[in-house]
Amino acid sequence: MDILHEESGWELPQYIIDNLKHIPRSYQSEAIRYFHYTQTSETFKHRNPNQLMFNMATGSGKTDLMAGLILYLFKEKGYQNFLFTVNTNGVLSKTIDNLVNVQSDKFLFNSHIEIDGVRISINHISGNFPDFPNKHDINIKFLSIQTLTNELFTQAENVMSLKDYQREKMVILADEAHHYSASTKKKSKEELEKASWEKSLLSLLHTHTDNLLLEFTATLDFDDETIYEKYRDKIIYRYALDSYIKDGFSKNVRRIQTGNSNEENMLSVILLSEYRRKFALETFGIDIKPIILFKSQKIDASHEANRLFNEMIDNLTVETLREFLTSQSKSVPDEQSHTLQLAYQYYLEQDDLLTVVKEIRRGFSPTRILNANDTDNSSKGLLETGQYQALNSLESPSNLYRVIFAVAKLTEGWDVLNLYDIVRISSLGKMTDKKDTKSTNSEAQLIGRGARYNPFPLNQKISYQRRFDEEDETASLLLETLHYHTLNEPQYIKNLMASLDKMNLATGTDGKNPPIEIKLKPSFKKTRIYKTGKVYYNETEKIPDSHYKQLHNYGIEISKIATIPYFKSTYETGYLTAESIELKTSQLREIDIRYFKKSISRSNFFRFSNLKKYLPNLKSIEDFLGENWLDLQNLVLSVITEKETIVEDFSAIKKLKIVDNFFNLLSSKIKAGYRKERGTNRFIGYSISEYLADYPKRVPNYDTAKHSNSFIEQNVSNISFEKFDFFAYQSAIINRNKENLVNAIANHVDELKEKYGDVFLIRMDENMLKGTNKIEQLKLHQFEKNPRELTFSGFQPDFILLLQNKDYYLQIFIEPKGEQLVEKDRWKEELLSYINDHQEELIFEDEVDGVIIKGLKFYNKENSEQTLNQLAQIALEKSQFWGNIRMNLF
Repeated sequence: MDILHEESGWELPQYIIDNLKHIPRSYQSEAIRYFHYTQTSETFKHRNPNQLMFNMATGSGKTDLMAGLILYLFKEKGYQNFLFTVNTNGVLSKTIDNLVNVQSDKFLFNSHIEIDGVRISINHISGNFPDFPNKHDINIKFLSIQTLTNELFTQAENVMSLKDYQREKMVILADEAHHYSASTKKKSKEELEKASWEKSLLSLLHTHTDNLLLEFTATLDFDDETIYEKYRDKIIYRYALDSYIKDGFSKNVRRIQTGNSNEENMLSVILLSEYRRKFALETFGIDIKPIILFKSQKIDASHEANRLFNEMIDNLTVETLREFLTSQSKSVPDEQSHTLQLAYQYYLEQDDLLTVVKEIRRGFSPTRILNANDTDNSSKGLLETGQYQALNSLESPSNLYRVIFAVAKLTEGWDVLNLYDIVRISSLGKMTDKKDTKSTNSEAQLIGRGARYNPFPLNQKISYQRRFDEEDETASLLLETLHYHTLNEPQYIKNLMASLDKMNLATGTDGKNPPIEIKLKPSFKKTRIYKTGKVYYNETEKIPDSHYKQLHNYGIEISKIATIPYFKSTYETGYLTAESIELKTSQLREIDIRYFKKSISRSNFFRFSNLKKYLPNLKSIEDFLGENWLDLQNLVLSVITEKETIVEDFSAIKKLKIVDNFFNLLSSKIKAGYRKERGTNRFIGYSISEYLADYPKRVPNYDTAKHSNSFIEQNVSNISFEKFDFFAYQSAIINRNKENLVNAIANHVDELKEKYGDVFLIRMDENMLKGTNKIEQLKLHQFEKNPRELTFSGFQPDFILLLQNKDYYLQIFIEPKGEQLVEKDRWKEELLSYINDHQEELIFEDEVDGVIIKGLKFYNKENSEQTLNQLAQIALEKSQFWGNIRMNLF
């Protein structure tokens, strides 16, 4: 395009980047660049582009974009007066915090704004814009569209009339702009109101020849002829929801559709929410607070649901919980909801359901519930009911709310990142109008808002895009997926899917799809390796109770788990790069021993009778706190916080929370470490023909937004490898990283075949032997003498490369590993390296000659070349493959 060529050298000015709290994402920078073209390019000279629309997905940062545009228009075009308007008080108040309240955590500018060496002030204007403004001031006035309309067309004192707005040029920032356009042929009260709002904005626009009207919305109905004609030449930038999801800036979205009652759905989602929290803490050492939203159609129904919820929590006992788990694990199978099955099985395996019940009663008590409905059914807003601050600070550790009950107030303008479950409360009546999608349109918008990504610290880094692909199943489902729970009402589901399609919001059912049969190639079954070959894994041995004499014997390094992530709030809008977030680790030396004793006294796990099950040599609780075990007198906790956090100012509640997190993590480590088995250096060969088999596996599925131009690409898919004669299976369900590994080996297979007559790569999928005892035999276990991190659970490397000639039978373990999991699974790579470096220690069950077991470093985007070079060194005794040209496989 000529316009792009004409302005191709323009980049986002540094003063915008320097003065915004969040580094703009690529699409936000592009939106400002396109706006710059409209204001400077000859192409737009005669189009008078004074009314423009930014069609941006929910959660994509429209307000951050506004902040950038304000700086641009102030510096480049001399605008000092800005009027922000929207149709709800909640969004209005939130935006005041965003744009002018420097004390707010959600303020989007840096605390000190400086352009060309001059300090710039941003002022909140409550009356008239100043007649003689300071040239270094940016003035922003905030009015709801209702108030603005009344003031413009009703004579009153101390308000700005149309005549007052004529004095200086101004920029109007109109948010949720889809409310300002009346539809074709409709004369309802709502449409007449929209028409009056539209008239107000256009009247303001025309009060000065240099005025600008910039509109922002995530929702535009292009099927409506009037809407289409109005905006077809005004949309300057569009970043739709499907692109937002595809680019990884959102959670995945899954629908859980069951035949459960409302009460059963309530208890299921509580268990799932707690499982999310525990999984994050026990697996990654991070403390998240998952929020549940119960959505009703009517206020009375919402209050009734709130009452039933409280009643259910009050009546929950160990017996009713166990009965519920047993029943639900059968009535809601994997095919209906895999995530719920994970939660049910987690709790069914717990020895102490009494602690679970107590935690649920405490975590979901009435004081942890926020009802966002007006109790008197009036038109009062959230501000009048005093709930605005609580609703917009749900990510904060000091905000204890876990559950929200609401009808329609939260569909727009609600900023929450840690919303993981939306539960539709079903009304008794059926949906009778098959074409009525008004309510499902609203719910689809709410799902889109709830899908905003919740950044969390991992390996002391923050990411604002999804880290786990869907092959890292549990982590993806629990930490990066929003679940929408509903009853399985066919007509409602049909309407909801139509609404999701209309929004281009890619979702899928949470149930597992019909399995795909992964088959061994007939040609592989005819080979010598298949018929007579073996795969080798090391044997385990029983660990006597006498071994467990201190926490180190459980693989626990107190110094590691005594460092607890604790952030003042989730990174609410999340446009910072991981490198730009400054974190620090600080010691908490002032925590009194009473905090530890109080925390431990509240935990059933640390009762002596229970602790003795896992610490067989423990003599008493005092012994546990003493120098032989916890050494509480010398224990120092540390916290990972934002750089500006002053840990010395932590309240007693915060300190106790940190201690609770430490003991929660310690309990999970103790349970994981008491395995009673450990690896040895004795390797056993398992017959390939007996252990390798065909197996079923499922691919994640999306069934809405299929026709979107940016339909979400599957991170995990069924890849055919028929063309590769060295690959043992016809296909494999794998992610991109694993596919890249197979392709990389394919590039060098001819060179390998020059030395080895038989070259075969085998995908060792855990589904292959699922449900049999054999699955545990095909695992590697630590057998190092003094591993850096002791881990008793085994693992199955994803691939085995078998190379055979007349002299050698070489088995190489290969483990592709995404960067986000490298640190967590470092012990696996260290075990593979130990095998390489201690060949003389390996003992084989059978008297075999020429068998060599080796392992490679993790394979991923960052070190693919190093891993391939290591393969060349092991297999060919050379520094690299002769054809090892660096390829852009990623």
